[in-house]
Amino acid sequence: MSNSPSQNHDNGVEQFRHHPSAPPHESFDVSTTVDPAYVISLIRKLLPSDAKYGERANGNGLIREESRAAGITQDAANLPENGGESATMQSSDNGQEKQNGCQSGGESAGEQAWEECGCILWDLAASEDHAQFMVQNLILEVLLASLTVSRSLRMTEISLGIIGNIACQEDSRKHIASVNGLVGVIVEQLFQDDVSCLCEACRVLTVCLRGDEGVIWAEALQPEHILSRILWIAENALNPLLIEKSVGLLLAILESPPEVAEILIRRLLNMRISSLLIRLLAFEMGKLKEDRTPERYSVLDLILRAIEELSTMDNYSVETSENKELLQLVKDLIELPDNFEVASSCVTATVLIANLLTDATHLASELSQDLNFLQGLFDVFPFASEDTEAQSAIWSIISRILTALQEREMTPSMLNFLVSVLASKLDLIEDELLAHPVDHGEQSTDTSGANIDARLISMTRISDVLSYWKLSDESVKNTSFAEGCSINKEDVDKLLDHCRKASR
Repeated sequence: MSNSPSQNHDNGVEQFRHHPSAPPHESFDVSTTVDPAYVISLIRKLLPSDAKYGERANGNGLIREESRAAGITQDAANLPENGGESATMQSSDNGQEKQNGCQSGGESAGEQAWEECGCILWDLAASEDHAQFMVQNLILEVLLASLTVSRSLRMTEISLGIIGNIACQEDSRKHIASVNGLVGVIVEQLFQDDVSCLCEACRVLTVCLRGDEGVIWAEALQPEHILSRILWIAENALNPLLIEKSVGLLLAILESPPEVAEILIRRLLNMRISSLLIRLLAFEMGKLKEDRTPERYSVLDLILRAIEELSTMDNYSVETSENKELLQLVKDLIELPDNFEVASSCVTATVLIANLLTDATHLASELSQDLNFLQGLFDVFPFASEDTEAQSAIWSIISRILTALQEREMTPSMLNFLVSVLASKLDLIEDELLAHPVDHGEQSTDTSGANIDARLISMTRISDVLSYWKLSDESVKNTSFAEGCSINKEDVDKLLDHCRKASR
């Protein structure tokens, strides 16, 4: 959830510390942080001066049309002059909200006044009580009129921002879809060419798709030219925040309940959403290797989550698992040095890889030839300490890789490197076994129907490898291998003991 942006979007966000007091001449004697009459006066000041005709920007340029809000102006002009039952509402700070930043320069005095009022309402809408009160006093109808006739991108951004914050309040969100024409006007804002407006439009759609009225929004998004526009924004945006918001919208569609999914997902699959997401992943991985930029970390994670969602879909997961570029990209992420900065993405990547291996078991043999990947995989464990699914995914991958590796077929240098990797993870494996002892009665089922325990298989295979190495000739043990790596024999003995006990 976000609120109105600071004056400089690149300067981060500031927390909204307080709500404004009503001007003395508009104050009622009520015990609320924000005078309801003041809120109503702010809503009234958002009424467009001419709500009958106006120009509106879309993907084909400026068009002129009759306002769908022609009848709204009179209703909104008759807004009540008192707070009624809502006078008991309380204001509250929300740590996730951004402070508004009313901008000035170039616009008329009327536009400046509109912006100042809009920014205050944008912040107030972050409070559930305020949002409900504003909806009861026709804020949505007023914003529909404003969006329909406005030629100001800043006014459009603020209008969408207010709606976005209202949408984050569950009880208020359902009213958005009930305002005749508002859903369509919001969807049309996807054809703006302004980054801030597009970010807010994507945010509104993302939140509303996840609500109880998701089907209404899905039906509004289903025309091919609208879905194509969303994909185009995601692929062509240069602003990290806009990429995040557009990919977040795609993820919301992919994660949507069945009744919403059946309207949109098949169309997106036919439009090659997977190819788009892999291209975006390749771009973000390139950026990550060039320069660690924190503002891009969330983008990377959203892309991976979207691809992971695709990898679980029937009739489509196999296609994803056969994509060589995708496998290489997630391998690169896991093997990335100092990847704690993108820990969440690494955890998501392991779940994705586990899904890929479920549909393409032959990939385990390919992964087993890259012991740097196995080493990186162990390093993801601390990031997944609170994620049972991710821990299971990591053990599943490790068990498949170790099963594909046959110690008797390894070269001496590869065997030594594998033993070095395993022994270096003694403390990690020991902690994992202490926290989650192997339950020999616990069984899971793989795709072939066989009952397995990935950790039990992993412990057995580690024990086999270490035992084979200990019985090898000294010439094998003394063979040089990866630069900078060594084998601590005491660690080998301790790990072997742990694994033997766990696999009995």
